[in-house]
Amino acid sequence: MKTRAAILWEAGKDWSVEEIDLDPPTTREVLVKLTASGLCHSDEHLVTGDFPFDLPVIGGHEGAGVVEEVGPGVDWLTPGDHVIFQFIPSCGRCPSCSTGHGNLCDLGEFMALGRQISDGTSRHHSGGTDIGLMCLLGTFAEHTVVNEASCIKVDPSVPLDVACLLGCGVVTGWGSAVYAAEVRPGDDVVVVGIGGIGINAVQGAKIAGARQIFAIDPLQFKREKAVEFGATHTASSIEEAADLIGEATNGRMATKVILTLGLGQGEMIGAALAVTSKGGRVVVTNIHPFEETQVSMSALDLTLMQKQVVGALFGSASPRADIPRLLDLYARGLLKLDELVTRTYDLAEVNQGYDDMRNGANLRGVIKF
Repeated sequence: MKTRAAILWEAGKDWSVEEIDLDPPTTREVLVKLTASGLCHSDEHLVTGDFPFDLPVIGGHEGAGVVEEVGPGVDWLTPGDHVIFQFIPSCGRCPSCSTGHGNLCDLGEFMALGRQISDGTSRHHSGGTDIGLMCLLGTFAEHTVVNEASCIKVDPSVPLDVACLLGCGVVTGWGSAVYAAEVRPGDDVVVVGIGGIGINAVQGAKIAGARQIFAIDPLQFKREKAVEFGATHTASSIEEAADLIGEATNGRMATKVILTLGLGQGEMIGAALAVTSKGGRVVVTNIHPFEETQVSMSALDLTLMQKQVVGALFGSASPRADIPRLLDLYARGLLKLDELVTRTYDLAEVNQGYDDMRNGANLRGVIKF
C-alpha cells in the first residue's frame, strides 16, 4: 500500500515528508493506521547525531492508532482494535519481562537496527530503498507495520490523540519519580528540565506525595507550567536553586533529584549531587551524547554521604501494566494528559513542530492524522 511518512535521510537535515510503499504485516506483525504521534525530544537526537542510528529512518516513537490488519500468529488483536505503542517492545517471557521489568525486555536489542523483529527486514520502502523505524515503530507516518510486542490494547473510549504520549514521555517521567527515584510521602524532590518527560516527573512526584517539588528550567513558560502540574518552587538553574532548596529544607537538601534535560552533560551529575541530601538519590533519565565518557562528580560524596546515582529507562516502569494504570488515573482526574499538549500539527508540519520544541514554545507537540 501507499502511505505518507516523515523520513530522516541525513543527520543535521530536516524531516522529509513523502509517499512510501508499505508491505503487509507478516508473522506476529500488525498494520496500524495512526491517529496521533507525540513529537518527543528523543527523535531530535537522531537529527543531531547524539543518538546513533542507521539512516534513513522514519521518526516517531510515541504513537497510537487503530489496527487495520494482523499477520499470522497474532491471536489477541483484531482489525478495529485501538492500540498504544510502547517504544520498547516487550515479549512477556524473557527474564526481565517475567520479573516485571518490561522496559528491559531482551527484544530491545533490535531497536538500534530499526528493522522488523521477526526477520530483520523492512516493511517500509522509498524509491526501492529500505527505511528503518525509530524504536521499531516509525509513528511519523499515516500507517505503519510493527511487531505485536510493541502494542498495548486499550479501550476504544480512550482519546488516542493524548494517550499517544503514554508511549514514552508520560510513563518515562512518571516512572522516573515513582519507580526510579522511589519518591515517598514527605520527600523533597528536584526535577531538572521541564520538557515532555520532566513535566511528568513533576506529576509523578506530586501523586507519590512529595512535600516540595522544585522545578528547574531556564524558560519561564515551562517553569509556570510546572507549577500548574504540582511544582511548589521554581528556578532557572541548579546553581540558582541551591540556596532556595537549602532554605526550604532547613539545609537538608533534596531527597530525590531527577535529571530530565533535553540532553545531559557529564558535569550535571556533580551539580545534581550537590543539591542532594544525605542518603538521597539522583536519577539520570535524560540521554547523554553517545560518545561522552566523562562524568564530573565526587565519588567520596557517594560514600561519606551515602548518596546514589541511578539510571532509568522508560522510567523503570513496566509499560504493559503501567499504561493501563495511568489511563485509569487519567480517567479519575488524577493525571493530566490533555494539559500536556500545547499545539497539534499536521504530518507536513513536523519540522515546524521541532522548531517550536527547540525554541521552547511547546510543553508538548502532537501530530494528529
